[in-house]
This record gives sequence, C-alpha cells and structure tokens, in this order.
Amino acid sequence: MHDETQHNLPPTSGTGVGKPCDPHADHGEAKPETLGQLLFEIFCAVIFLGMIGLVFYNAFLRYVFSSSYPPSEEWARFLFIYITFFGAIEAFYRKKHIAVDMFVDLLHGAARKYVDIAATLMGMTAMGLLLYGGVINVLQTLDTYSVATNVNMALINGTLPIMAAAALLMQIRDLVALVRRPASSFTKA
Repeated sequence: MHDETQHNLPPTSGTGVGKPCDPHADHGEAKPETLGQLLFEIFCAVIFLGMIGLVFYNAFLRYVFSSSYPPSEEWARFLFIYITFFGAIEAFYRKKHIAVDMFVDLLHGAARKYVDIAATLMGMTAMGLLLYGGVINVLQTLDTYSVATNVNMALINGTLPIMAAAALLMQIRDLVALVRRPASSFTKA
C-alpha cells in the first residue's frame, strides 16, 4: 500500500513528463530529519550494536576460554527483541514495511481509494489485536523475572504493545489522509 503522496500528478515540463513523481525518491538530496527521528535512529543503532557486541563477546569467550557468560546471551536476546519491535516502528514510519501491492497497483481512482482504505482498516485491526494481546502478555509477566539477569520480563515484553500502539497511531493518520484525498488522485503504478 502506498501513502497519500506516493503518486502525485506528473510534472508538466522537463524530464519525467507523463510519469508519476515520487516525492520520497532519492534525488541525491539529504532529507532533513527532526531531532526526534535522529534520536530514535541513534537509539535503534545503539541497541543493534549492543546486540552485535554481546554476541561477539560471547563467541570470543567460547573460543578462547571454552565457556560463555550467560547474562550476555540473555541480554543479546533481549536486545534482539527490542530491535525487532523498535525497527518495526521505524519501518511503519518510513512506510518501508512489507506490503504486497501487485494487484492494488493495477487499480486507480475510487476503486484504488477504497482498496487502500480497506487495507488500512485491516492493518489497524491487526495492530489493535497485537496491542490487546501485548498488554495482556505484559500484565501476565509483571511478576516474572529472567533467569540469568533477573530482569522483569514485563520490560522486555512491553516492546510489543509499544510497537502496536505506535503503528496504530500511524495507520490512523494514514486513514484520515486517505479519506480526505480525492479519488481522482489515485493513479496506477
């Protein structure tokens, strides 16, 4: 599924006449980011590098000393969970999540608009279910602690409802934009 600005009207002159223009295409210009976006990307990079460092550290210990450090294995698993769900937030924000739009791209006009709205509503339903299930999971694990590091598992499992809530908010924003957008602006890909 495409966002509301993916296919604008084609340019009237110059190169690319008659082709839909993609405002998100990389034209060699750096897209300005807000401080929040930059901090979120740094947060995700630190988590990812921490996970890689812990796995490397553990592999080194196994190779050199023939033993491992169990807390580092557990922290690497926790960081993997964090990078999975926080990376999903980034993918939703940038609209780089997995989407099968092979048939949707053949539609245009009102049909395309209604299919995009239906897809967004289905995505919102899925995120609502993940949010509900994630909250239940967090509540069930409030008194559960990990074995090696004694970390409360609600802190680890809390990433699922955070991701689902963030994605749900982004899809609500997309739904409002789809409803407001005129059907004539939906073009074939």
